[in-house]
Amino acid sequence: MPDTVPAELAVTKATTGTVFRLGFTTRLHGPCYRCLEDAVLEVPIAAREYQATDPEGSDELRNPYLDADNLDLALWARDAVALALPDKILCRADCAGLCPVCGKDLNEEPHTHDEATTDSRWSALESLREQL
Repeated sequence: MPDTVPAELAVTKATTGTVFRLGFTTRLHGPCYRCLEDAVLEVPIAAREYQATDPEGSDELRNPYLDADNLDLALWARDAVALALPDKILCRADCAGLCPVCGKDLNEEPHTHDEATTDSRWSALESLREQL
């Protein structure tokens, strides 16, 4: 993530407290989960927090990023990005991935393998099956 990202912060006074809204878009760079090629993903972030005027010891009514009238935007933004991360970063939605047999990129060389290879560790069980 770059050092600075343009963001929008809105602070709204409510009758029982204050609502904080943070919005920005960030780019994630990393390997594709399926083919290991470089992947870039734009992630829109829309986060909201609430701080009650009188929270009375309830953690749900406190904003964890607010400390003595100081709002820690860097920590809030980092946590918001972590919550918005996808399960898998893909180079594109229809990525075919790597061939499980030979390891070639199926996006560049779509193919199949006709012969079924057996693991040599199963040979003892295979000989028992032939005897039955």
